[in-house]
Amino acid sequence: MASSKVTLRSDTTVSILDGDKTLRASKALIAHLKSEAEKKVANAAKKPLLADEDDVTGEIPVFVTFTTKRHPTESRNLKPTKIPTPFPVDTETDKGICLIVADPQRHYKNLVADSEFPEDLRKNVSRIIDFGKLKKKFSSYENQRALYAEHDFFLGDSRIINRLPGLLGKTFYKSQKKRPIPIDIQARIPKSGGKRVKPAKDTVNACNPVQLAGEIKRAIAAALVNLSPSTNHAVKIGYASWKPEELAANTEKVVSVMANKLIPGGQKNIRSIYIKGPETVALPIYLTDELWVDKEQDIVGDDSEEAKALLKGEKANIGKKRKSLEGAAETEEEAPVSKKSKKSKAAKEAKEAKPESKEDNLDKEIADRKAALKKQKKKAKKALDV
Repeated sequence: MASSKVTLRSDTTVSILDGDKTLRASKALIAHLKSEAEKKVANAAKKPLLADEDDVTGEIPVFVTFTTKRHPTESRNLKPTKIPTPFPVDTETDKGICLIVADPQRHYKNLVADSEFPEDLRKNVSRIIDFGKLKKKFSSYENQRALYAEHDFFLGDSRIINRLPGLLGKTFYKSQKKRPIPIDIQARIPKSGGKRVKPAKDTVNACNPVQLAGEIKRAIAAALVNLSPSTNHAVKIGYASWKPEELAANTEKVVSVMANKLIPGGQKNIRSIYIKGPETVALPIYLTDELWVDKEQDIVGDDSEEAKALLKGEKANIGKKRKSLEGAAETEEEAPVSKKSKKSKAAKEAKEAKPESKEDNLDKEIADRKAALKKQKKKAKKALDV
């Protein structure tokens, strides 16, 4: 179940969703997921004796999916974007966390061990490693796979987050499940006279234990968005064991941020929005009336210069293809005959010129005799009739 509600700043933007429709869709989806999970448990060979409803549906995630009219980005973004939600997306306290920080790692280990750092969160931070140690110890594929399997969350310092894809590679970035989440753990530099005070050379530019704990909690609780050059995007907003009101609240928050901040063009660039489970049918909660972002730019008339240029390009390509094919045929005809082809033609002519064999002569003689016997029988019948 989701934990206590997190207070957020009020949004000044108007939501594009109908609250009643979102709530009805959330109720229908949760009811369907629970019934399907109960059917699987009933049909299982070994039934858990102490299974609750939360145990049956607790690990089934719920997603909100977006279909856009244009790609929101031209390149693949490997750094997840965090969206703070009213109800934390992940609230389990037994998941391991790996912190990837800037050098030196000893300073951040001391921050986690400090008395001001929360005790319950300290148990979850299972490893703290800086970029230099990560490069030395986990450069091989086997070690990266072992590190990937040991922890549930990977949080990366925002100063070195863009260097991690080149080091960790496809082990971490092939899927979106455990991509390092960026966190800002630098020191809050004070200002004097409107200007920032430069820190001393020997001091480490790091935040205090309370700020570090807050960054970790916000990163784990947030909904993560990975934008790519595609028209379909999915964001996890909760689980099937939640209440419909909690899912609806998270859905409205995620849609508001996506439409007003992350998707270029905003609501005009959104074609449809759905909520769904991993293997369920998508339930629509928003459908646009306009098929295009900008009709003047997206729709090209037949008599316009752009359409004529496109048609000219297609015709030019077709002519080039035909010319290339005709040229290839002419070269084949003009190409000299090889020695192998000459030998094969000579062999065919020799076979045709060979005299008939004895077997062929016998077959002809037998056929001639049968024809003569038929003629004799016909003559004898005529003589008898007379």
